[in-house]
Amino acid sequence: MAGHTDNEIIIDAPMDLVWDMTNDIESWTDLFSEYAEAKILRRQDDTIVFRLALHPDENGTVWSWVSARTPDPATRTVRSQRVETGPFKYMWIYWEYLPADGHVRMRWVQDFEMKPQAPVDDKVMQDNLNRNTAVQMRLIKDKVEAAARDAAPIG
Repeated sequence: MAGHTDNEIIIDAPMDLVWDMTNDIESWTDLFSEYAEAKILRRQDDTIVFRLALHPDENGTVWSWVSARTPDPATRTVRSQRVETGPFKYMWIYWEYLPADGHVRMRWVQDFEMKPQAPVDDKVMQDNLNRNTAVQMRLIKDKVEAAARDAAPIG
């Protein structure tokens, strides 16, 4: 069995601002609440290889991993996968940005499978991801919309 999530949110901001803010990996510690570190390790053509680390969990464990992310500004899509998979057999993420009546519909699709020795199974991880994605998307929406308001001309 494998896990699959598909979540989206409407952001009331210009497409370029949404795209730029959500693809600036080095600022993800400010954009997301879960990341303590977001460090670019290297760039290979259009692909960015980077390390993410979460804030310590209740046991003091810091989970981190390396991912490769390839944004395509022409199609406003991003494909990403974990290079260091940790408890996952694989984790693939697809981001899509679509115009929506003057707003941006940002969508994240995650396909994954947990390793047999992982602390949770596919269903539990899917539920965790769906729950946390909603929280993170809402934070991103609020921060991007605030940046759009701050950049808007007065008058």
